[in-house]
Amino acid sequence: MRITDYLADPDMRAMTLDALAAGAGVVVMCSLLSPLVVVKRLGFVGQGVSHAAFGGIGVAAILGALGLISPGSPMEVAVIAAFCILSAVVIAGLSNRRAVPEDTAIGIVLVGSMALGAILVQTAPRIAAAEGLTYAPRSWESILFGSLLAAGGAEAATSLILAAIVVAAVALLRRPMLFFAFDEDSARAFGVPTRVLRVSLMVLLALAVVSATRVAGVVLATALLVFPGAVALRVTDRLRTALAVSLGAGLVSLVAGVALAIELDWQAGPSVVLILAALLLGATVIGRLRERLSTRADAGPAAGRAA
Repeated sequence: MRITDYLADPDMRAMTLDALAAGAGVVVMCSLLSPLVVVKRLGFVGQGVSHAAFGGIGVAAILGALGLISPGSPMEVAVIAAFCILSAVVIAGLSNRRAVPEDTAIGIVLVGSMALGAILVQTAPRIAAAEGLTYAPRSWESILFGSLLAAGGAEAATSLILAAIVVAAVALLRRPMLFFAFDEDSARAFGVPTRVLRVSLMVLLALAVVSATRVAGVVLATALLVFPGAVALRVTDRLRTALAVSLGAGLVSLVAGVALAIELDWQAGPSVVLILAALLLGATVIGRLRERLSTRADAGPAAGRAA
């Protein structure tokens, strides 16, 4: 088995552990936010913020072509993070206005960022050539699907640090955030600062997206913000349980996806997405069985009273 070979070789084992550590940080961030994303129907927001990373990657490519930053450096991560956070704040600001529906605001930022990123990434090598520098931009494949197994110690450290920030923020804001997520109108009536919470949630999503995009690409970032929460909410109605199930689904998909990628020589990001899709299918089946059993249980006493 290829997995046995990977774990037996010290270098391959270290690479695999770095990839799992980097992926674990991403999974923790996205899985904790995923139930809120699903409850608030912000799946498209997650997609918009994740695709906004294209614009940040384009800006970083231009700065790299000018020799101001180096590819893969902390400065590149900071530039992409700043662009994603700015995009998230713009989406939150536009969607707070009644004249601009939320899906319209997301579409504007998503399409604009992707177009900007495409142009800047294509332009970066020309700028580098004019400056007498050599610059190799990231491939679209790596941007979309990432290279989870290629994640090193720096990516793992960045992912775990960002995960700690997101976990601390969610723990600090959990009560007003849950109130905001389940009933925004009532939360506003009780004096909860819903606008601040909306922007805060968008910023947390942006941080999760930055880490996920750097480690595993845009597609996996979008999937991790939707699938774990959808899985959890199909099998339980309790939020605490949903958070635990969401986190468990994310970690299972990470380990199983990496193992599948190693064993079958597939890309790790798409493999994790396939596992998430399988988990959602299984959760949907379990959810429907629970609904049928509950309906039958309720129908029994009703029939007895009617008799």
